[in-house]
Amino acid sequence: MKTVFEKSVKGRRGVQPSALDVERYDYESYRLREELVLPELSEPEVAAHYTALSKRTFGVDDGFYPLGSCTMKYNPKLHEEIAALPGFANAHPLARADKVQGCLAVIDTLSAYLAGITGMDGVTLQPCAGAHGEYTALLMVRAYHRSRGDEKRTKVLIPDSAHGTNPASAVMAGFEVVTLRSAPDGSVDLDDLKAKAGEDTAALMLTNPSTLGLFEKNVLEIAGIVHGAGALMYYDGANLNAIMGVVRPGDMGFDLVHLNLHKTFSAPHGGGGPGSGPVCCKAELTPFLPDPQIVRTEKGFRFGRGDWSVGRVSAFYGNFGVYVKALAYIVALGGKGLREAAETAVLNANYLREKISYFYPVGDRRCMHEFVLSMRRLRDETGVTAADVAKGLIDRGIHPPTMYFPLIVEDALMFEPTETASKEMLDAAADALKEIIALAYSDPDALRSAPHTTPVRRPDEAAAARNPVVKG
Repeated sequence: MKTVFEKSVKGRRGVQPSALDVERYDYESYRLREELVLPELSEPEVAAHYTALSKRTFGVDDGFYPLGSCTMKYNPKLHEEIAALPGFANAHPLARADKVQGCLAVIDTLSAYLAGITGMDGVTLQPCAGAHGEYTALLMVRAYHRSRGDEKRTKVLIPDSAHGTNPASAVMAGFEVVTLRSAPDGSVDLDDLKAKAGEDTAALMLTNPSTLGLFEKNVLEIAGIVHGAGALMYYDGANLNAIMGVVRPGDMGFDLVHLNLHKTFSAPHGGGGPGSGPVCCKAELTPFLPDPQIVRTEKGFRFGRGDWSVGRVSAFYGNFGVYVKALAYIVALGGKGLREAAETAVLNANYLREKISYFYPVGDRRCMHEFVLSMRRLRDETGVTAADVAKGLIDRGIHPPTMYFPLIVEDALMFEPTETASKEMLDAAADALKEIIALAYSDPDALRSAPHTTPVRRPDEAAAARNPVVKG
């Protein structure tokens, strides 16, 4: 397929601007380059090009998208329309507070709902992604300990099954990372935690359910150990989709939590954004929330600042359109609907896990919203890897799950059906996986060369890594 530059014909236009009715201004002195090379096409050619591109891609509107730990679920299109209402979409970020009271009311209302859902007291919506929320929360952890004169707390405990952003965020915030090993059942090894939690521990970063899709059954005991050492409990909310409306992180003993509005609360996830990673915290940590903060007064809402704030972490107040969609989602579902979404996500994951347990090895514990398979036995017996299975799913109209994560599972595939997958969709996925298993033993080369039905076949990943093309 040709690019728009290859299709370009000099002089062809899609828009004919009207004649100037104002004085022409000469910008010649500000030009950075002599010529700006842009493709020249007619409107029908542009429409045809992007329509053709759309038919070559796969998204949540096309079929099953079980990308574990990313919650790539279908989101109501109505919420996109609500976020596009002129009063929201056209609000200027530099407008005075008294001119955007409706927008500030959205921020305040959403913050109250998120505090209730998580069992926390204070909220900032500023962080623009999950990892940004992690970083913001860890800045608050650092500020909290320093405000108490506790400068020796320089280490953050992180399980070996954690998202890779956890250790990265901790290092960026100035902490040293200490890895906690997992017990044989996938939970945190309590003996390892007791040995490593001490006077130099600032916090424990924990995802619950974990990236293995397992609920941390010892979470209250873990919180007791961490708090007993004088440290804080941080909750990575990447997997909140499994427990929202059922149990609250604040009731598990967590002091801070980040959420992913772009995963859990009705905003498309992936493709670089826009995202939103709010941070919620207990009352004793609210003085350290980023500025500016929304303050409700008798005369309306205004921006306020805190004496101990970690400062601004985002331009203006983050990605406002994502807030509108999240609020619409919460209001539409209500508490009962949020709980039903979580319970259905868990049901779907366990249904698919059970359906494929007869021909794929699965763990002994019932999963939450996602589960992890190991392709090690299949690889050893047939030479077919997790990547080969994933490519085989593409040929069957299914987006691949997460591959080779978490790292503690050899040749891993992680499935997360989410609550929006129907029974028929799950049955079809189970049939596809069963077919791939049979093919691995009868004709493994067919999987090693998959996919066969896509415009772009399997790339040479080694060559791409060694000789990257970083410009067009």
